[in-house]
Order: sequence, then structure tokens, then C-alpha cells
Amino acid sequence: MKILVTGGTGMLGGHLIPKLVEADHQVFALTRSEASYARLKTMGAMPLGADLNSSTPLSLPAVDAVVHAAAIFRFSGPREPFFRTNADGTAALLEASESAGAKIFVYISAAGIIMDDGGTAIRDADERAPTFPNHVSAYIASKAQAEQLVLAANRPGFRTIALRPPAIWGPGDPFSKALPEAIRSGQFAFIDRGDYAFATCHVDNVIEAIRCALECGEGGRAYFIKDREDQTFREFVASLASLQNLSIDKLRSMPYWLASSIGRLLDTFWAITRKSGDPPISRSMIRMIGRAFTVNDAAARRELGYIGRTSRSDGLQSYARPPARR
Repeated sequence: MKILVTGGTGMLGGHLIPKLVEADHQVFALTRSEASYARLKTMGAMPLGADLNSSTPLSLPAVDAVVHAAAIFRFSGPREPFFRTNADGTAALLEASESAGAKIFVYISAAGIIMDDGGTAIRDADERAPTFPNHVSAYIASKAQAEQLVLAANRPGFRTIALRPPAIWGPGDPFSKALPEAIRSGQFAFIDRGDYAFATCHVDNVIEAIRCALECGEGGRAYFIKDREDQTFREFVASLASLQNLSIDKLRSMPYWLASSIGRLLDTFWAITRKSGDPPISRSMIRMIGRAFTVNDAAARRELGYIGRTSRSDGLQSYARPPARR
């Protein structure tokens, strides 16, 4: 197949492209910089100079399928860039993909689009759960809006599917990279000790789901995907910390209401002072990682043939393997 990938130099794209190339697919990838161009070439992709944020209509070569993994992901920051890239950029890509003859459009959505503003714990949610396109989190809101666009674009000859992974982890993920310094500096603190169920999806399992969606699945549908094993957030952090010989035993904890209040205050201060970067605690961050959150991926297993072949132990061992060519 001729497959276009967006977000090719991101964490997911950097693992996905080599796997698609190894499977003898011809892979195209959008890029905006010379450095990204070189990295994509190294991975075996054909780079295409294009910008999803451009006012110029996007033009693509003839392709069979599109995997849209590009997005702005931050816990804080001005809202407009999120919607320009995540929602408007998706709309532009949908139009360009159909014009390029694509028959399949796989969108990497986010399980978190079913999280409400109030911090409600979510357990075993399936695809009937409501999404929140006007969420206080610009990331959640923009991803929810983009997913709506993708599913509405489904029609005969243009099959659109949204995959909803929860926290994606694996070699190169930002959380495991930032965790050691956060622990050593004393900046990391659990919410309610982290003793709540927390769904994750290893990057190899996301790639497995993408491959499944390229082959089958009902168009106009969203599918949750996740790792097979259940765990708490505390267990997840402990497993990543142990890879670097770090202990979580003495880490502080605070209640959800306090962490959320601090996040709200810091969000406001960052916005008023126009400070760069994200605050150390934000309301969006606390919402995403501070409450019980599990999803049910039975539909993906039934309709896509998704299994989630990478186990927890295999996923942890993947950090020790040489990184994918990037």
C-alpha cells in the first residue's frame, strides 16, 4: 500500500514508519523542516514538504491510506494553536486525502476525550461514553472536535476510523524521559497516592491496532485500544522508575482537589504573565493522570482483530532495545 503518515518524527510515528516500511509499504510522511526531512529519509519514508497549518490548500500524491498521528500535545498553553493544528489541520488533511484517492483514513484520537471537566472517575468505559469538544483542556477539546470531523467524513470509498489509545508509553515517550529528573528533584508527587486504575497502551500495541484498522473495521467508528494487563497509576510509575534504579517509596502525595486547585492557579498565572512552557502542575495534567481511568476495548478486539500482543513485561524490556532508526 501507499500510506501517508503525519507526525512521522513524533514518538508514535518514529516507531510506526519503520514497521510499515519493513512490511513493504511505500510510506510518505509530511515534514516542515530539513532536520525532519533527513530523519524521515533515514526511516525509509519519502518526505513531503507540507504544513497542516498553512492557509494554502494541502496537495498530496496518490495514496491508498492515511494514518494521521500529528497533534499538539501539551497540558497548558493558549487554546488557538491546539484547534488550528488538531482540528483545522485534520479537516484540511481529510479533504486532501480524499482528493488524493485515499480509501482509508486512520485517525489517532485519544481515550481522554471522554474525560469531563469535573474529575469524575471513569471505569471500563466503552464507545458509548460522551466526548467533550468544549473541555477546559484545549488538548482534549481539540482532539474531540477532530475525531468528530473524521467520523463524519466516512462515506463509501473513503473509510474513516478513529483509534483511542490512553497514555502511550514505550522507548522515547516524554513521561519516562522526564520522570527521573522529576523524582530526583522532588518535583514529582502522586495524586491520592496513585492508588487508582490507570489504562495505558504500549506504542507497539498502538501500531498493531493501526495495522488492523488499515485492513478492516467499520467506517465512521471510534475504537478504544489498550494494554491487556490492568494496573494502578502508582504501579505504572514504579515500573518506569525501576528501569532507572529509582524508588518511589518516599514520593509525596496530595489529594485531587488540592492538586486541581493548584493547577488552576498556576494556569492562570502562566496565562497572565505569558510565561513560556507549561507550569509544573496544570489543571489539565491533573485531570488526565489524577483519577481512575480505564476503558473497554472489546469492540476493537471483536471488529478489528486487535489483541494487544505486547505485554507489560515485554513493553518494559523494549526500553533496553536499541531505538528505532530515526
